[in-house]
Amino acid sequence: MSKESDFCIPTRGTKVPAGLDCLHEIKYDGYRVRLERDGNRVRLISRNGYDWTSRYPWIVEAALKTRRSSSLTVKRSFSAATPSPISTPCIRESTIARCGSMPFDIMAPEGADLRALPLSMRKTNLARLLARRPDGIFVAPFEQGEIGTDLFRAACNMGLEGLESKRRDRPYRAGRSPDWIKVKNRKHPAIDMLIKAFA
Repeated sequence: MSKESDFCIPTRGTKVPAGLDCLHEIKYDGYRVRLERDGNRVRLISRNGYDWTSRYPWIVEAALKTRRSSSLTVKRSFSAATPSPISTPCIRESTIARCGSMPFDIMAPEGADLRALPLSMRKTNLARLLARRPDGIFVAPFEQGEIGTDLFRAACNMGLEGLESKRRDRPYRAGRSPDWIKVKNRKHPAIDMLIKAFA
């Protein structure tokens, strides 16, 4: 069984990082899993190391339509969203189906370990692997640079959970990462329930 320490884990922040070296992604409600494919065998592993393969057979089916074995990090999203006046790929993609699966990182295509590469290069490899968009799988869109604050504001206005910002020049490192900051929408229902639970 995989261990939680195998995963890169975001650090909670209160402000979207500034600078040109950050990639910004919408934070969706859902579960983060690692997809591992070896030939015709596909496994979905949760952050806590549990095998969730049987929970999402349609993700397994879609993964088998790719031409290569690989190890991906996937977010299965349950978010529903409405269109936003801010027109960026990141925002437009947030209007997709309620139950989508969005890979956002790749570690080992065909057994080649990419973890030492910067995030920007891993993103390029991920886009290449999923260029034909297997059914139900959408590569997580992102924006780069100083747009982060505006993107976070738009996400909040759409009722989404928040924003995740990552350093584009950093390798994949397991454990809690200062290079991956998540900033949550404090008006999101999940935050309100959490505050009430500890009030």
